[in-house]
Amino acid sequence: MDGNGRWARQRGLPRTVGHREGVKSVRAVVEESIRRRVEILTLFAFSSENWRRPPSEVNVLMELFMSALRSETRRLHEHQVQLRVIGERSALPDKLQRRIAEAEDLTAGNTRLHLQIAANYGGRWDITQAVRRVAAEVHAGRLDPSAIDERLFAHHLSFPDLPEPDLFIRTGGEQRLSNFVLWQAAYAELYFTEILWPDFDAAAYGQALDDYARRQRRFGHTGEQIQAGLWSLPDVCVG
Repeated sequence: MDGNGRWARQRGLPRTVGHREGVKSVRAVVEESIRRRVEILTLFAFSSENWRRPPSEVNVLMELFMSALRSETRRLHEHQVQLRVIGERSALPDKLQRRIAEAEDLTAGNTRLHLQIAANYGGRWDITQAVRRVAAEVHAGRLDPSAIDERLFAHHLSFPDLPEPDLFIRTGGEQRLSNFVLWQAAYAELYFTEILWPDFDAAAYGQALDDYARRQRRFGHTGEQIQAGLWSLPDVCVG
């Protein structure tokens, strides 16, 4: 979700104002996902590299996360949205960790939309922690190395119970993956837009979904083997 800082700078405002405005876009995208019947939405809120930012900005981001959980969790629950946070949450403030756990517990049974927030997340971290888990099972004698394949390895990643993302949206003119769901996004359709995240509203999101719907996904097959127009609703990642 790129462009908060640039959005604020263009208006002569502190970067933190851009982050606060960005929360409104999160709400718009979640609401449009519900309206368009998207089943899974993953938002890259805070990467493991974002700790390198000025401490004052990091503190504001943590406070915004807390505030959003306080103000939005009940609304998400009422709309049958299940909330999950992926990433190394042990580095997050204790109070925030407790708030996350409470929100996850409250919404655990909801099925209308699976909303994942990636916080202190990195794709390389995700792969590394999966390697550690697999290695521990081999070391304990519970797993034969010859049994390790892509399916088994993926089961040890951050969200093994959900399908891989279909659509990867990048706002703010950036055209890179930036260490987000590297394994899971192997076959995701990429969508880049110059729109800064605070301006990425329901209409802009709808354009991305419509663009996806026009694409033919082949997964190694030829175009002749794929029947055009039989598209499922995408599982979306916004990084």
